[in-house]
Amino acid sequence: MTANFKTYLSKTSHIAPLVVFRVCFGVLMFLSILRFWSKGWIYELYIKPKFHFTYYNFEWIKPIGNYTYVFFIICAITAILVAIGYKYRLAIFLFFLSFTYIELMDKTTYLNHYYFVSILSFLMIFLPANAYFSVDSYLRKKTYSYVPSYTIDSVKLLLGIVYFYAGLAKINSDWLFRAMPLKIWLPSKYDVPFIGNSILQQEWVHYFMSWSGMLYDLLIPFLLLYKRTRILAFIAVVIFHLLTRVLFPIGMFPYIMIVSSLIFFSDNFHIKIINHIRKVSYKLPITITKNTAAVKDQNIYSINKKRLILGFLAVFFTIQLLLPFRYLLYPGELFWTEEGYRFSWRVMLMEKMGYANFKIVDSKTKKQFYVNNADFLTPFQEKQMSTQPDFIVQYAHYLGDHFKKQKHKNVQVFVESYVALNGRLSKPYIDPSIDLYKEKDLLKHKTWILPFNDEIKGF
Repeated sequence: MTANFKTYLSKTSHIAPLVVFRVCFGVLMFLSILRFWSKGWIYELYIKPKFHFTYYNFEWIKPIGNYTYVFFIICAITAILVAIGYKYRLAIFLFFLSFTYIELMDKTTYLNHYYFVSILSFLMIFLPANAYFSVDSYLRKKTYSYVPSYTIDSVKLLLGIVYFYAGLAKINSDWLFRAMPLKIWLPSKYDVPFIGNSILQQEWVHYFMSWSGMLYDLLIPFLLLYKRTRILAFIAVVIFHLLTRVLFPIGMFPYIMIVSSLIFFSDNFHIKIINHIRKVSYKLPITITKNTAAVKDQNIYSINKKRLILGFLAVFFTIQLLLPFRYLLYPGELFWTEEGYRFSWRVMLMEKMGYANFKIVDSKTKKQFYVNNADFLTPFQEKQMSTQPDFIVQYAHYLGDHFKKQKHKNVQVFVESYVALNGRLSKPYIDPSIDLYKEKDLLKHKTWILPFNDEIKGF
């Protein structure tokens, strides 16, 4: 370990940025759960479907009927506990478990920002975000104004990885030189006030947004780190994410990224935010902040089992840095096969439209019939299934098992599948001669995906 690195590990910073991040994270997660519940998505996405698409090695994680609501209740309660800093370690641990369980119940609902919340909440388990301005510190009559700098920098690093890798992913020929898929999406936003029928219809706008989106993602972490550019960078963060919120249905993610970016600001900035919260809380009829005289400031928080925590952080960030590049282990075009596509911060890079017609065949008599997907899948599930190979083979197994139970014999499952990628003409997707009931959804390359016969250059 170099002397400079040892010096960095002993460096301390005021805890205020980590505290403000904790409060904002908890509040936003609580609001996200309420929003999800109020829109009826728990029922529509997790309870109503007859079949759920599971993740590899997590097939045992499934919705549990109406009891599925319990996971969302736990999420909501623990999010509030995280925000106020009460039983913080237990609260953030339970939040991570319940939120991740929800995310793993059905990969039809996969979104990059769900994955981001999962790994961020996991990281927060190991950070002393409750050492100051929390119910925990009030109850134990101890508070700590300073923490090791790496506890705050770890959050900055994770945000930087998300942005930078999203920028790298945009360095591809479809995004930069064909303005795809923005050239498809933006003209359809004709109902957006003021710009929908004019600006968004212009081809140069599609290219401008593609290139500027790439540059934004690549540069914004560094511009936020540098004091002289930080304010302008944050203004860019706000504009960028509010614009994406207006144009695309991506839920709370823009607000999460805007608020998270505040952690790059100075200690004094966050101390002012905490003092403002204190002033507001003084006006409330019940608040723990009115009697803080007995709470003693111990100054510097000492990390217990420091070597273990540092070892965890090293492993955690090594995984985050390497996992997005696992697609290099697979042959073929990534956007076509999607092998190694998830969990790699590839945000809104594809527009895939698909058609999948499943055929059940008796291998001996050769009798056959076609499946009506609407009998088994919701429209949203069918849309997701028709363009993703791991979904297709899982669904084929579900159909095979279903018709076996219906006393059909010698069951084989074939699919006639076509996919159009980023404005290209529709092409055959899955080999129609392959009995998918014999294939398995494994991590190895799926040889029954037909060739793309085109090339998308880039990362």
